[in-house]
Parts: sequence; structure tokens; C-alpha cells
Amino acid sequence: MIDPEKIIQILTIVLIVMIVSFIIFLVVFFIVKMKEKQRNVEKNKEIIKDKNSEKQKETQKAEKEIYSKRSIFNFMEFDKIEDNMIIQKSGERYLMVVECQGINYDLMSEQEQVAVEAGFCQFLNTLRYSIQIYVQTRNVNLNESIKLYKNRLKDIENELNKKRIQYQNMKNSTQDKEEKNKAFFELTRISNLYEYGQDIIYNTERMSTNKNVLSKRYYIIIPFYSSEISEGDYQKEEIQNMAFSGLYSKAQSIIRAISACGVNSKILDSVDLVELLYYAYNRDEASLGDLSNKLYEYEDVYSTATDVLDKKIKLLNKRIEKEALELAKRKTIQAQSKKQQELEEKEANIQNLIDKLAIDIINSNQDFIGEDIANMAKEEIHKDNKSSKRKRRTAKNKNEEEVEDVKETTRKATRKRE
Repeated sequence: MIDPEKIIQILTIVLIVMIVSFIIFLVVFFIVKMKEKQRNVEKNKEIIKDKNSEKQKETQKAEKEIYSKRSIFNFMEFDKIEDNMIIQKSGERYLMVVECQGINYDLMSEQEQVAVEAGFCQFLNTLRYSIQIYVQTRNVNLNESIKLYKNRLKDIENELNKKRIQYQNMKNSTQDKEEKNKAFFELTRISNLYEYGQDIIYNTERMSTNKNVLSKRYYIIIPFYSSEISEGDYQKEEIQNMAFSGLYSKAQSIIRAISACGVNSKILDSVDLVELLYYAYNRDEASLGDLSNKLYEYEDVYSTATDVLDKKIKLLNKRIEKEALELAKRKTIQAQSKKQQELEEKEANIQNLIDKLAIDIINSNQDFIGEDIANMAKEEIHKDNKSSKRKRRTAKNKNEEEVEDVKETTRKATRKRE
């Protein structure tokens, strides 16, 4: 017969072997899976790299297309600047620009400010065509001024050296004392002028290092469309001449209209137009120079001023709100006083109202209670009403007598004090 303990031992050994083999299988399975994942990750990285390289090539191609010369001209939408006009859309649109000199509105008196606003409103009312108001902020370029100052200073220095030599020769000669004094005075004047010029150049160079030195310029842009011309077989030169005459007359009328506000203005020539457009598109790197080949466009309106009519509307709204509040308060108080008066009247006549209502109830129920009983009840109500009136009269008289007594005592007390 087989020993059961041996059977149990064999079974335990078999079980242990199975468990160990299962664990080994799991470890091998996880290792294989990890390797497959790594391979997939590497494949995905290669795919992403290929896609990125393709995208980079596409973006480089797009950039080449975007930054081509033809695309820049299409973006600018300008054909040329000619005859003090900006020509757009193959001669379909022409622009002329009027530069306006700024005025210091804040330093004016109230009367002057009102006159300027009224003049500007009159200018807007006289307009019969569309315009654009453009404010351009520029960095002040002092390099040209410094160059002019230095050239002028060289001339002064050469003149100063000549005067020094001339004065030395006169000093060693036997000329009159007056001539020597005149020469010394002229030498001192030119020497002071030279030192003053050096100070100006030094201060101007210091200011030029500060990039926050800004200036504002104000422009009115006037458009003209070739469609405004009456139908006819016109050549491009004839259309351009008609556009120039139309824009020039409009610009002159605007200059006359805004002169009522104390604003001086002028029509920009072709060089000024190039400078204006160059600064509009090169704000960070803008500098004066040869701008004859740079043509740009800028047509955005930028206005921060408050309309005069808006100011008046605002004041009227405040006045309406104030008067409406006062009227509401007044009428509310009146309504409260009327209700208070009605309440007091009802309180004073409460007994009469009760008696009247009781009599009406008796009359409406007279058929049920009988005519005799109804009449007796009414008589009782009248009696009670009369007696209550007498009581109120006597109470009123007593109150009046008490008031008179108090007044009499106060009079006597005042007499004694006197």
C-alpha cells in the first residue's frame, strides 16, 4: 500500500515546480513586451523626425514664397508715388496727405478751447467727402542735426584760428589801440560762440542716446477714386491729372477750414510721402536717409479725442438723471403725505364709518330680523353715536381747558420772573 505522506510530498514538489515555471514564463513575457515597446518607440521617433523634417522643408519653402519681392509688393498695395500723390490699385485710387501742425490744447483758456472745438465741428460739417485722420509717433532723429552742428562748428573754428592769428599780428604791430580793441572784441565773441557750439553738440549727443525722445505728427488723408470721374475714354495721364486737380482743391479747402481752429497745415510732396510711409512701416529702425525708393501704405485711423456732441450728451444725461431723482423724491413725499392724510381722516371718522356700515348691514338683513327690530337697532346706534360725540366734545373741552391752564401758569411764572 502507498504511503500517503510520500504522495503529499510528490504533489508539493510538482506544485512548486509549476509555480516556478509560471513565474519564469511571466518574467520572459514581460521582457519580450518591453523590448517590443522600445522598438515601437524608436519607430515612432523616426517617423516623427521624418515628419518634422518634411514640415521644416515645407515651412522653408513657404518662407521663401512669403518673403519674395513680389509678395511684399502685393502686401504693400502701392504702385508708385507721383505728383504728390500715392497711387494704388493700378490707378483706381489716389491719396493726397495734408500735414497739420499740432496745438497745445491743454494750455489754452476755456474760451479758446471752445473756439477750437467749434471750429473743428464746423470743419467736419463742411465735409462732403470721406477723409482719414492719422497720428504718427516718431523717434526724434538727432543725427542729422548733430552733423549740421559739427559742420557749422568747423567753420567757426577756422574763423576763430584766423582771428587769433590776425590779433597776434595786430598786437605786435604799431596800430591804433581802438583797432586792437575791436580785434580783441571780435576774437572774444567768436571764442564764446565756439564754446557755445561745443556745449550744444555735447547736449544733443546726450539726448540722441535716449530713444524715448518722441514727436507726434498729425495728418489728414484725402482719397480720390477714378470712378468719380464721369464716363469717357480717358487715358491714364488724363485721369491722373484730374485726380490731382480734384485732390488739390479738396486739400486747399481743408487747409482753409482748419485754419479757423488755429491749425497751420501744408500738402505733403512726394519725398515727404515716402518719409511718412517709411516711418509707418519701420517704427523701430526708422531713420532719415535716402527714402525715394521706399513706398509703403498706412491707412488706419487712430483718434483719441472725445466728440463735442458726446460731451453735450453726457452733460444732458447727468442733468436728466439729477432732475428725475428730485422729481421722484418730491412725488414720493407727496404720495406719502396723501396716504397719511387719508389715514388720519379715517382714524378721526372711524366711529362714523363703523356706524354707517352697521346701518347698511341692518338694512340689507331687515327682511330676516324684522322691520321693528331693525328700526330699534338703528335708533340704538344713533343714540350711541350722539353720546360718543358728547363725550368727545367734553374731552376736547377738558383738553382745551388744561392747555389754557398750562398757558396761564407759564404766563404767571414769566411775570414773576420779570
